[in-house]
Amino acid sequence: MNAIELKNLQAPIKEKYTSDPESAFITLKAQGNIGDGISCKVETGKAIIEAGLHPATGGTGLLACSGDMLLESLVACAGVTLNAVATAIGIEIKSGVVKAEGDLDFRGTLGVSKEAAVGFKSIRLTFELDSSATPEQLQSLAKLTERYCVVYQTLCNGVAIETSYH
Repeated sequence: MNAIELKNLQAPIKEKYTSDPESAFITLKAQGNIGDGISCKVETGKAIIEAGLHPATGGTGLLACSGDMLLESLVACAGVTLNAVATAIGIEIKSGVVKAEGDLDFRGTLGVSKEAAVGFKSIRLTFELDSSATPEQLQSLAKLTERYCVVYQTLCNGVAIETSYH
């Protein structure tokens, strides 16, 4: 897809959201079923992924780890966003790899230490790109990718989460 095709694809959607802002509010959904042992089967729309404990918390390593899935979501969103932004502003990406690494202190999630935080302490997102883009173009690409990546922005800015148990 090139910039003109992307613009033509998105133009009617942008017009709709401009004339009817409420139509831009969409609720995305995810669902999982509690599985055997300590697991949860998550429906992704393409496959069912069975998540379980990370080996650092007693898991076998045979099931997906939700922490890995969070990083994978970041990689997926950042990669798609970077590709869309590059297309829109005319930067050719010959090939690229997006990597995310996150540091956890498992003492927190296991309740070993109240001082140890539960969750990622830091996340590093790396883009290895083969492109003829200038440093200025790459800087613009980075800025726009970070600005428009939903998962990146959610992680950076946080979001209120409401829970309910029935």
